[in-house]
Amino acid sequence: MSVEVKICGLTNVEDARVALDAGADYLGFVLYEKSPRGITVDRMAEILEEVGAGVRAVGVFVNESVSKVDNIVRRCHLHAAQLHGDEAPNSFSAFPHRVWRAVWIQDGSAVPPPREWAADRYVIDAAVPGLYGGSGVKADWDVASSLADMHPVMLAGGLTPDNVGDAIRCVKPLGVDVSSRVEAEPGRKDHDAVRAFVEAAKSAGL
Repeated sequence: MSVEVKICGLTNVEDARVALDAGADYLGFVLYEKSPRGITVDRMAEILEEVGAGVRAVGVFVNESVSKVDNIVRRCHLHAAQLHGDEAPNSFSAFPHRVWRAVWIQDGSAVPPPREWAADRYVIDAAVPGLYGGSGVKADWDVASSLADMHPVMLAGGLTPDNVGDAIRCVKPLGVDVSSRVEAEPGRKDHDAVRAFVEAAKSAGL
């Protein structure tokens, strides 16, 4: 079975449609104003209304309150809330929706430790000081592979159409997550790169 693909950092309808047409399983929206890919909740809602029902959308949150995340998930019918900040695990222990937890590989260790979270997916990324994601820096695939043996993993960090096949064969994740490496510029996708990425990911290992 092919891995799942999330195209993240979407900011407009055209890019979202290209991702879906290419075969992406999830659309990711960064709800963090300090990100160059950050959009408002209203903008995300408009995009989702345009692309139609049934889309599995994932909202990326950074250090938002539980109540705010809950309200946005309900309002926009999100598939999952991806927590990409310094959120405390006990704050979301009773959260009534799917949680995807970002985990950074730092000096060979996973931060925060996945065992502290009861998450539906763990999004493995590279640790870059001062950034919460979208750096385009490659994660440590060996450590990610060990994590994928124990947890449901979405591999992120520096993935490209050229290396995603090797990454999948090495790490064996449930899915892969890409943002900056399929962009023409921050917040605008390179459509050919999106198509090439999804095709390479879906065909890896088949």
